[in-house]
Amino acid sequence: MLTLAYLGPTGTYTEAAALAYCNWLEDTCGRKGKLVPYPSISQTLEALLQRTCDVAVIPIENSIQGSVTVSLDSFWEKERLQVQQALVLPIHHALISRGAGLEEITTVYSHPQALAQCQHWLEEQLSQVTLHSTNSTAEALQYLQDPQVGAIASERAAELYDLPILAHGINDHRDNCTRFWVVRGSKDGIELPQAPGPAYLSLAFSLPQNSPGALLNPLQVLANYGINMTRIESRPTKRLLGEYLFFVDVEAPKDEGILSEAIAALSEYTEILKIFGSYTVLAVGNSPLPE
Repeated sequence: MLTLAYLGPTGTYTEAAALAYCNWLEDTCGRKGKLVPYPSISQTLEALLQRTCDVAVIPIENSIQGSVTVSLDSFWEKERLQVQQALVLPIHHALISRGAGLEEITTVYSHPQALAQCQHWLEEQLSQVTLHSTNSTAEALQYLQDPQVGAIASERAAELYDLPILAHGINDHRDNCTRFWVVRGSKDGIELPQAPGPAYLSLAFSLPQNSPGALLNPLQVLANYGINMTRIESRPTKRLLGEYLFFVDVEAPKDEGILSEAIAALSEYTEILKIFGSYTVLAVGNSPLPE
């Protein structure tokens, strides 16, 4: 049985993504999975590196709030991680509370991404409340003993913990969705299928120096080899102020020879180059696939 680590506790959106992947895996190749929750993204990936699980599922990017920076930073800092599969999951937030109505709520807990995805709704409906961040949306539910406290999480989480919902669909954008990565160890030898569809490649690099054209050179390599870049984002190196890492997603060329040549050329213009893996995207529910 395949063991999957995920950002817990039970009831998070990451668990929903992990369950969807387990169901797809069982339907595809008959392989069953067992889910194990961890309290943080870093601990989830560390469990994978310590071989206490076979794969890990982490959130990587939201369509409204952008990248989950702790996931990117952890992926850069930890070695021997490989993306096996991407999943896109629709996100529908609810306000959960034991209070009788919105007028009773004085405090709201949730993951920072969920709070940000409901920012306008909170400003309109609960403008005077105090907001508090938690490690996950499901973790926020532990504060609901007080009827003046609300939590933003999924309707599924409310059902699992038998908690009342005060408001449905409170995210500011209807088409809110999150991309997750299913991650395995780069040297663990586990063979798993990928969903059908076009392949993408994720990588990251630092630059040898901050000089004119330093970023242009690696991007020009991708252009020269006809590789379409679908995403680029910078993150601080945590060494010097103004020094950055660059995370890049590209459409993986079908010709592996072209890809190998492009990566070799990229290494000439980067200080550190990390290849996170080639993968396809599995849409869950009514989630849109990337175009």
